[in-house]
Amino acid sequence: MLQGMRDGDQGAAGELLSHVYRELRSIAARMMAGEPAGHTLQPTALVHEAWLRLMGGESQQFPDRAYFFAALGCAMRRILVESARRKNRLKRGGDLHRVELEQVELAAPIPDDELLALDEALTRLGQTDPRAAEVVNLCFFVGLTQEQAARELEVSISTVERKWAYARAWLYREIHPGAQEAHRTALPPAP
Repeated sequence: MLQGMRDGDQGAAGELLSHVYRELRSIAARMMAGEPAGHTLQPTALVHEAWLRLMGGESQQFPDRAYFFAALGCAMRRILVESARRKNRLKRGGDLHRVELEQVELAAPIPDDELLALDEALTRLGQTDPRAAEVVNLCFFVGLTQEQAARELEVSISTVERKWAYARAWLYREIHPGAQEAHRTALPPAP
């Protein structure tokens, strides 16, 4: 289907959506599970919005399945970040939180300010180590296991594990720049 889209087949995009819709809906639900309560965007709407952004307007070229899912994961991440920015700017909703009972998953919510900081740091990581940023996108935002990410990226599991460990440390240092120095000064001197 991706090849059909590259060849200009007008029906290939619709066929692709119907073929991967359940998987995309599942990815969106996992991403939404990490959102704070009261989020008004639903997983179905997130899939549709990401699809429209990715496919709307101009013909897209996806060289392979991993690139396709990474691009959709990125689009979903941008939508969630925009929503977080809008909520931070408008400060609406008060203490009331909307809870959808369908497919409730227990996950620690990411506060909007942390999501924005993570997005900015992930963008910088993508400039210095694009593969590490891909691993974070697939494992954290899309919700793939490291084994699944290795298959999608067509690399070894050890490569994904190294990139994941590196990216986590790099992102933590970027998001919490004073933490490393505070930790270093709190340690007693070596004997």
